[in-house]
Amino acid sequence: MRGLCTYPVLVSLVLAGCSADAPTALHTRVDAPRASSEKIVFPDAIPLPNGFSPEGIAFGAGTTFYVGSLATGAIFRGDARTGTGDLLVPAQPGRSACGVKYDPRGNRLWVAGSFTGQAYVYDAATGATLATYQLGDSGSGATEVNDAVVLRNAVYFTDDARPVIYRIPLGPGGELPPASAVQTITLTGDFPFIAGGVNDNGIVAAPNGDALIIDNTFAGGLYRVDPATGRATRIDLGGAAAMWGDGLVLVGRTLYMVQGPFNQIAVVRLSADYASGVVDGALTSAGLDFPSSIAVFRDVFYAVNARFDAAPGPNVEYEVVRVPR
Repeated sequence: MRGLCTYPVLVSLVLAGCSADAPTALHTRVDAPRASSEKIVFPDAIPLPNGFSPEGIAFGAGTTFYVGSLATGAIFRGDARTGTGDLLVPAQPGRSACGVKYDPRGNRLWVAGSFTGQAYVYDAATGATLATYQLGDSGSGATEVNDAVVLRNAVYFTDDARPVIYRIPLGPGGELPPASAVQTITLTGDFPFIAGGVNDNGIVAAPNGDALIIDNTFAGGLYRVDPATGRATRIDLGGAAAMWGDGLVLVGRTLYMVQGPFNQIAVVRLSADYASGVVDGALTSAGLDFPSSIAVFRDVFYAVNARFDAAPGPNVEYEVVRVPR
């Protein structure tokens, strides 16, 4: 059976030879970092609960952000200004939280459920479960629902263990559909697939929604995907491999791709049609410690230190760090 999430398990084996035992306990409250005599308005690092095993992050209203736990399915709600936070969604037996995305319509969180093959929708104010969708095969070890992107009329999810994306159509104003509305779209064309590896991972969309951009963690590369057909075309990066891609953020035509093992965020300048691009260096910070995902807030990124090269445990420390761009 695959572990909590394919990426941390396989990366741990490849890079550190670590086992991946689930944390057994979580603190439910995180207070602000100790401040010096000078008042800290926006701390550079925000602690998450010990043993949390974080992966995805999203910003909601104001300075509020949300981080999901691979180990327990819990959702942490924090404040980037104060550095404080607490669990919005407590540990959920049988659930996992990988990618997290915020939809202001209805103040909702969309969460990729990793090995469960599910997607969850939570009320971002109360933490209540609004909907559960079965996307992949639950418990078979053949699915890892990894990340999501929310568009006007649909939400798309990647599955790093299968060469597919999932589509959940939305009604007017983002209205949630019935569970039967889930669509599975096979990735074809240039998209490579490594059996047993981590494949389609991060996902973003062009502003008009007519193209998706997906990275492939183990095979490398970025791919422009037709959201209706799943046909993928490799984005020409002039020979750059773009390996170990994880979370993605698109700002205008600049794509930011987390590369966890390198402790950096690659900067890719894309063409107007998203068919080609140039890797234009990378952002890094001394605070990065095997990040998995990023969210943009004003003129900075907030990155989740997933620490996939460390064996998970109840005392392992995790944090969200501020990275200038």
